[in-house]
Amino acid sequence: MADLDELLANRDFTVAAKGAERRVTFLPEPERRARAYTVISVDDHIVEPPHTFEGRVPARFADRAPRIVEAADGVQTWVYDGNDFPNVGFNAVVGRPVSEYSFEPTRFDEMRPGAWDIAARIQDMDVNGIYASVCFPSFLPGFCGHRLQLSTTDRELALATVRAWNQWHLEEWAGTRPDRIIPCQIPWLLDPVVAADEVRKNAALGFKAVTFSEAPHLLGLPSLHTGYWDPLMAACEETGTVVNLHVGSSSSSPSTSDDAPPDVVGVLFFGYAMFAAVDWLFSRIPVRFPELRICLSEGGIGWVPALVDRLEHMKRYSDMYGTWAGIDLSPAEVLRRNFWFCAIEDPTAFAARDRIGVERILLESDYPHCDSTWPDTQAVIAREIGHLPPHDVRQITWANAAALYRHPVPAEVQADPDAF
Repeated sequence: MADLDELLANRDFTVAAKGAERRVTFLPEPERRARAYTVISVDDHIVEPPHTFEGRVPARFADRAPRIVEAADGVQTWVYDGNDFPNVGFNAVVGRPVSEYSFEPTRFDEMRPGAWDIAARIQDMDVNGIYASVCFPSFLPGFCGHRLQLSTTDRELALATVRAWNQWHLEEWAGTRPDRIIPCQIPWLLDPVVAADEVRKNAALGFKAVTFSEAPHLLGLPSLHTGYWDPLMAACEETGTVVNLHVGSSSSSPSTSDDAPPDVVGVLFFGYAMFAAVDWLFSRIPVRFPELRICLSEGGIGWVPALVDRLEHMKRYSDMYGTWAGIDLSPAEVLRRNFWFCAIEDPTAFAARDRIGVERILLESDYPHCDSTWPDTQAVIAREIGHLPPHDVRQITWANAAALYRHPVPAEVQADPDAF
């Protein structure tokens, strides 16, 4: 298992990080791509702008809340309760040459403004032909908000910053263009009862999803098998809040030997989605909460048919373990009832879409990370699923996501991708 925080500190992880001379080059501004499809991307990211927390935490926390500090060498760093977080632009590399890709743009002017400015983001979505987007936090909060909570011992400060991030996201990011951004909150991780209350309050404000860790035990939190998280899961089921499990939200990723090249981590990144699906299944959380909706973000879909095969094979001797005793549905049936899966570039897997469940497949563009298909997402979709039946294309490109996140798409946009 690779620790992602350790990888971030590894100066040999990318070619750009190794280079003695640091360069920042922006490619020519892309033209608006032709649109053949209406698309909802269920996995993109935000680089929090410097003012995110300003005026949104109680006055007593103002000097300890996250803020940007610029060093003499020009590097911009988040400072939070005495801790420095220098990866202000964690992997925000779209629009730059691959030779300059790294984990750490260290200034806001080293990124496309769309990484952190909502108006510019909408423009980049327009270039790419993305109608609506689910946006996850970036490095400062962590993909599930854990860094805001686990890097300070002051719980009141931590809760205030979590609430401030959610307020900013709803007011400025999603609230600026509610037709184009699907609100996704970060959860309170340190008390499941408080977390449940926050989800209920946030659902009433308009949040449709929560980003949660695929493996909380790796963050030093109780595992899925303890029952600890049940109050939170009950609140998500009750409010229809989608539980997004973004790969890497546990600050770890599958790897092999310590001396394996960094490509190994990149190739195996999807593997944690499969691990998470199995862990969540056999925690029986989706059995106790049958209406819970779980989305495996940035995990790909190629592994899903193989997992279904394996689950059905093991069903023959599941009585040997006893974990699934007394449950009417099989693990494979629960998987296809409670889980949704996100494709980014998975051309082979679409041939097995019926094994996965066409209604369970979603698309993502992963802006502004190195995996992103921006600005050519429309062309990628055409290449990978353009030959499929129109009904399947409709479901995969936007209809499944619209239903899952309860985000209606106007009839004119459904009929004409150029209508927005």
